[in-house]
Amino acid sequence: MSTAEKTVAVAKAVPAEMALVTKEGSTTIADTVVQKIAGLAAREVNGVYDLGGGAGRALSAIRERIPGASASVSHGVSVEVGEKQAAIDLQVLVEYGVSIVDLARSVRRNVISAIEQMTGLEVVEVNIYVTDVHLPSDDDAVPASDRVQ
Repeated sequence: MSTAEKTVAVAKAVPAEMALVTKEGSTTIADTVVQKIAGLAAREVNGVYDLGGGAGRALSAIRERIPGASASVSHGVSVEVGEKQAAIDLQVLVEYGVSIVDLARSVRRNVISAIEQMTGLEVVEVNIYVTDVHLPSDDDAVPASDRVQ
């Protein structure tokens, strides 16, 4: 089954009562909500070490050292949310040795599923930009899964 077919299957699985625009009114979902869902869903996939580009990850590491501050789960995630559809862009740092093709497929599947199930929005695309590969010798970095609370 192709990604597009899976997307259609997931969209059909969304109950009618979750429709965002009904005769009783409409539901608007903020971009930040979709960003957080996408960020958390992407991080759940084995092989994703972190999200974001190099500079953003450095700022996140600094923010982590400030008492009371926390890393943003939407770091490395850009979204465009319309009335019924959403498009997602992810910047991903992958673990060395992981098949990037398989990882991208798994991330897309997980992100699409999470967003469509939680929001009722149709995800029309998930673009993945691999920013770096985490090497086992990169011990000074802390993985996103350990930082996100």
